[in-house]
Amino acid sequence: MSKAVARAVAAALIGVACTAVMAQPREGDEPSHYLPATGFDLLAVLPPAPRPDDARGKADRAIFRQTRRFVGSPRWTMATNDVKLGEADMARDFSCALGIALTPQNAPATMRLIDGAGSDTARGSGIAKNHYKRQRPYLIDRGPTCQPASELKGSYDYPSGHTTAGWTWAMLLAEIAPDRAESILARGRAFGESRIVCGVHNASAVEAGRLSATVTLTAVSQNPAFQHDLAAARAEVDALRRNPATPRPDPALCQREAALVAQPIF
Repeated sequence: MSKAVARAVAAALIGVACTAVMAQPREGDEPSHYLPATGFDLLAVLPPAPRPDDARGKADRAIFRQTRRFVGSPRWTMATNDVKLGEADMARDFSCALGIALTPQNAPATMRLIDGAGSDTARGSGIAKNHYKRQRPYLIDRGPTCQPASELKGSYDYPSGHTTAGWTWAMLLAEIAPDRAESILARGRAFGESRIVCGVHNASAVEAGRLSATVTLTAVSQNPAFQHDLAAARAEVDALRRNPATPRPDPALCQREAALVAQPIF
């Protein structure tokens, strides 16, 4: 390979890498799906982020210090697992609660629904994060975290985006399979609490993340396209649950997960 060709290849690779980095949206820049871009003002609903010296801020500090006791425990392992937000990861995380092995491959209509609504809920929580610009807990008090700080650079605390995502999954799956709502919503609550255990979000940010997802999905719920996609997802999951050939999650794994979900963290 000539030097000129090598330089051209190197330049092309650098360009591809830069394009990939630039293509990653900033939190709050996610595209609207069911909601118009200016159709819902989450900041009018969320309580303001706590201040360091107010009662909520002091409670957050105490909870962060208290929950460092989970380092190295099974609950810490669960929190580390819950860092991953990929479709396959999230589907697996809710499989025990749903009672079937849910995958992007066997439930494409369900993934389309959750991806679409999830873009709306992520956009709202991201806008709120960038409005409040609240520091994450490990930047205030020293303590271990289950996720590298380098992965969170430039991302703020309030509300928790992971919690918003997990609660979006939980609320939609509970709509799809209402007879499993108790276990699904409990797993969604624990998914958010994993961010407290992990040490990367304050407890108030997790509460705000659940509220963020709830109110945004309420605004989405009357959209005709959403209702159409919800019906398709419900039919898809109903068929999977009725089919004896659909894989089921390992009962022993589900029993261990249920015990961790039920464990109070503070």
